[in-house]
Amino acid sequence: MVKIGVSLVVTICALIYPVHLLDNGLAQTPTMGWLHWERFMCNVDCVNDPHNCISEQLYMQMADIMVQEGWKEAGYEYVCIDDCWLADERDSEDRLQPDPTRFPSGIKKLADYVHSKGLKLGIYQDVGNLTCAGYPGSHGYYDLDAETFADWGVDLLKFDGCNFGTLDMLVEGYKYMSRALNATGRNILYSCEWPLYLWPFHQPNYTDIRQYCNHWRNYDDVYDSWQSVKSIIDWTASHQNLIVPVAGPGGWNDPDMLVIGNFGLSWDQQVSQMAMWVIMAAPLLMSNDLRSIDPKSKMLLQNKHLIAINQDPLGRQGYRISRVNSFDVWERPLSGGRYAFAVLNRQEIGGPRQFPLLLATLPSWKTCHPECSVTQILPSYQDLGVQNLLSALKLTINPSGTVLFTVTLNEGLAAEQKWNWNMTKKQKTPNSVF
Repeated sequence: MVKIGVSLVVTICALIYPVHLLDNGLAQTPTMGWLHWERFMCNVDCVNDPHNCISEQLYMQMADIMVQEGWKEAGYEYVCIDDCWLADERDSEDRLQPDPTRFPSGIKKLADYVHSKGLKLGIYQDVGNLTCAGYPGSHGYYDLDAETFADWGVDLLKFDGCNFGTLDMLVEGYKYMSRALNATGRNILYSCEWPLYLWPFHQPNYTDIRQYCNHWRNYDDVYDSWQSVKSIIDWTASHQNLIVPVAGPGGWNDPDMLVIGNFGLSWDQQVSQMAMWVIMAAPLLMSNDLRSIDPKSKMLLQNKHLIAINQDPLGRQGYRISRVNSFDVWERPLSGGRYAFAVLNRQEIGGPRQFPLLLATLPSWKTCHPECSVTQILPSYQDLGVQNLLSALKLTINPSGTVLFTVTLNEGLAAEQKWNWNMTKKQKTPNSVF
């Protein structure tokens, strides 16, 4: 059997509930939606590639499909524009403006269209003088840009950190834009990349970041490859003592987009990305083509059991509790005293391997005392029945694949145990004399 240990530091950190909340009341659970960047990047060639270029048509089509194909019903609500939507210059009043050829109706009309579908619109800007793709940035115009976004009816701002000048300007720019958004009176979810740009210089102050941002990127952009996804998972695990304690309702660590349904991941690797993003309480922002996504990937992304774990109201981020024999074991506390576990097979050679797991060795073993119900969610749904502390689960996991399961205390047995304990205590208490 495999005995699982967890450092005292991680256990203590994971139990600390964050105390600083951004005062817009948003992101009480991780954000869900669609973001164009990884799949469509900065494709502005609408002459030769009108179907895939960054234009109002792309976002309107995605909004339509999100309603028609069950995405909205599943919980995905934001349609997000990334870089390359802007015109090359601000207008005569220094306001941002979209490219007039690719967004002829303007952002306000696009926001109205998205809102008419019961969805929300996200937009992109940069803390510096220029965006990452070289379009006008927000530096020097934070108040004006926040007012512009509010006037347009924008619901989310992704604020990048390219071309920021000094570190002081970077930090103060992120804080300033947070205050400017709040001052508009419109609830605009604030997605930051503040720590991503600080890490090359020094460790970010995550308590500070959480006070200003609803979620924040920590590490490199995701690519459509398993190496990229795996590197994000590993970075998160190696920094969990620092970043897990600050995550919770109102503010989340953002490991970047889901690339499920694209070209670079095998089926098992798609399962692993979804499982790990769910365990990490990550924003679920897809970057794929919903117009042509394959049914299997769609089923995975819309899996109601996975989304329920991701959106669990307790709002605790999961953490790695063990690495043994090329398996990683992750744990996430859930509401109602439940837990979700993910076991990732890191081996990328050979065939499926068995992972024997003794429930008594889990740090949260009390969840299975005296008995518990275990339900496998991935790679397929399966009721594993009632188990006890000495139960040994034999999980079969494909290379680079993941098994995700939940553990729920058997409420009937727990109630009976509590009743028996109370009766025993009562019998041992002497009768009162009046």
